[in-house]
Amino acid sequence: MCRMQKIIAFLSLFLLFLPSFALAMETTNSAAEPNMTHRMMMLAIQLGLIMVAARVGGNLFDKLKLPAVLGELCAGMLIGPYALGSLPFSGFPQGLFPLYSSFPVSPELYGFATIASILLLFIVGLETDVNLFRHFYRAGVAVGLGGVIVSFLFGVMCMVTFAPYVLGYSIDHMHPSALFLGAISSATSVGITARILSDKRQIGSPEGVTILAGAVIDDVLGIVVLAIVLGVINVSQTGGVINWSDIQLIAARAIGIWLIATIAGLAISGRISTLLKRFQGKVAIALIAFSLALLLAGMFEQVGLAMIIGAYVMGLSLSKTDINHVVQEQLHNIYSFLVPIFFCVMGMLVNFKAISSVPLLIFGFVYSVMAILAKVIGCGVPALFFNFNLRGALRIGFGMLPRGEVALIMAGVGLATGAFAPEMFGVAVLMVVITTMAAPPILVKLLKSPKKVMRKQIKIREIKELVFPFPNEEVTALLTNKVLKIIEAEGFFVSLIDVERQQYQMRRENIVINFTEHPSKLVFNCDETEIQLINAFMYEVIAEMEKTIQSLQKPIDKEKISKQLLATDTSSMKKYSLAEYLSPGMILANLAAKSKEGVIKELLTVLSQAGKIASFDEAWAAIWEREKSMSTGMEFGIAIPHARTDCVSQIVCAIGIKHEGIDFDSIDGKPAQIFVLILTPKSKHSPFLQFLSQVSRTLSDAAKRGQLLEAKDAQEIFQIMTHSGENAAKK
Repeated sequence: MCRMQKIIAFLSLFLLFLPSFALAMETTNSAAEPNMTHRMMMLAIQLGLIMVAARVGGNLFDKLKLPAVLGELCAGMLIGPYALGSLPFSGFPQGLFPLYSSFPVSPELYGFATIASILLLFIVGLETDVNLFRHFYRAGVAVGLGGVIVSFLFGVMCMVTFAPYVLGYSIDHMHPSALFLGAISSATSVGITARILSDKRQIGSPEGVTILAGAVIDDVLGIVVLAIVLGVINVSQTGGVINWSDIQLIAARAIGIWLIATIAGLAISGRISTLLKRFQGKVAIALIAFSLALLLAGMFEQVGLAMIIGAYVMGLSLSKTDINHVVQEQLHNIYSFLVPIFFCVMGMLVNFKAISSVPLLIFGFVYSVMAILAKVIGCGVPALFFNFNLRGALRIGFGMLPRGEVALIMAGVGLATGAFAPEMFGVAVLMVVITTMAAPPILVKLLKSPKKVMRKQIKIREIKELVFPFPNEEVTALLTNKVLKIIEAEGFFVSLIDVERQQYQMRRENIVINFTEHPSKLVFNCDETEIQLINAFMYEVIAEMEKTIQSLQKPIDKEKISKQLLATDTSSMKKYSLAEYLSPGMILANLAAKSKEGVIKELLTVLSQAGKIASFDEAWAAIWEREKSMSTGMEFGIAIPHARTDCVSQIVCAIGIKHEGIDFDSIDGKPAQIFVLILTPKSKHSPFLQFLSQVSRTLSDAAKRGQLLEAKDAQEIFQIMTHSGENAAKK
């Protein structure tokens, strides 16, 4: 059964039993605490569906070379209460995602989305390079301020201009819809931009840090703008007169609280780190750190700022500590679980019916184009005055382009308070989707260029590279383990920050050292002041290595290990088919070779002529290197020469019989008569050990060995080795 058939069968069974399951749940609801139990049941089902939909949508958009967050957003639109989620069926008369009276999704589900947004901004704060942030905060302020002002003005003017066509009547600049569209347009998605920068490893670049700094300023000012907008709307709805002094006080308080919290957090970050280290274990440290982010996020909301700003401040405070990557590493799985839920839930808030009219759709596209121009102009132009060239300014402008969590949260606030019409919420989401889809391909293309982005290069700190070469990959891997062991014993926190590149980072207080494991060398990147420290590390590592080498010089009972490979009691072993990698064409019933080297080369020639190996010389070198370290001659007249090499893409095997026997340095000192040569890929997973164990299982049977020596041709040997020719052998 193919994969698609299995999926269809599973879905059919799910739909078949769902009505009875739902009926049982409804019965349970009525028995105990119907309201709360039913809501928790719905939450469990909704989260399960959201996780599947978000994963499928994200993977689909990944294949289309688009950000996964867009796939998660579109998945939410599809399964949400305004689309498939409201379709009724047995046991769910209002669908799996019923509309709520005050908000499209349930408070429980929106609560998950809120926690996810806090985690998202907390991680973004941790990834920010504070040293670069200090150098680019002026540019960040200018970029953020320019983006907010221009975007707000463009958004307000756009609504005022097109109001007669969209609303059917004219409005002024103080109308709630105009003010809200201006405020929403001013937001920038730190999460989406940071995700793109992180994927391209540009989050620590000058333009990356400027974008993040500008986005934070942008969000803070955006919240201030939102506070002003809400104040104006509240006054206008009550028929009062706008008190600009009160609004100025709100703005000053918002900016002041954010600045004080950020400066204080960076100042006491070392003490926070010391406190967290008292909780033994990396998992405990990460969870308590996230707990602090939640607490600070709640406090920011309490004083009138957005929770996501508080989360970012906490992440930024811990970004320069030695537990930075430890926290990121331990929260990775929670991040992978929660963040897609956030974007999926945001997609669920889109009301398709509200934006189905042609005038609204046209207005939505016009508003989106204006939002794009506003950010590129408002953020790009100020960057030109802070040492960035046109290329750098364009990267910053398009990096500030995506709207996401902040814009959606602002639109949600307007929708929840009743000051923002549902159709305008749809227009806002359309703008979020268009700007988010437009930014990544353009930004990725701009980031590909290796050319300079600054007119005059600045020197942040001198990074030195230390290279320690070693004989081969095995020695390097062993030394890496020694390095990790010693530096952790010195109190450093070590994290694997890039699995593919095998790049590690070790931190302790203000010391940050990166090192990368290459096939035949270790490369360290550090500040000039840490060079002597690394030399001291490597001195200790080499000393430890010498001890290991001395211990390896002690005699190893190779004979005992080899005999265990041909253990006679194999009745409980799981059988593994040899036929998949063995064929009669790879078998020689009468070898011509008269030496160990000759046998190996004769069997390799068979594989080479059959096109099973890419390079005869590479395969020979791998096999012979393995033989020099430890002979593969076993006992009972058996030899199993084998090696790992990338000249094969999967396991290949050749078998030869030499009735007279050949000296193969066997452990029992007797000539070998049965030869099984095996090659397996070096940098690709393959069931080599399973294959080797099955070969050993077959050859451990004395009767089978006798049958192999009596076999007349390759076909008969193949049948014996694949356990299908016992009867044939008796004929």
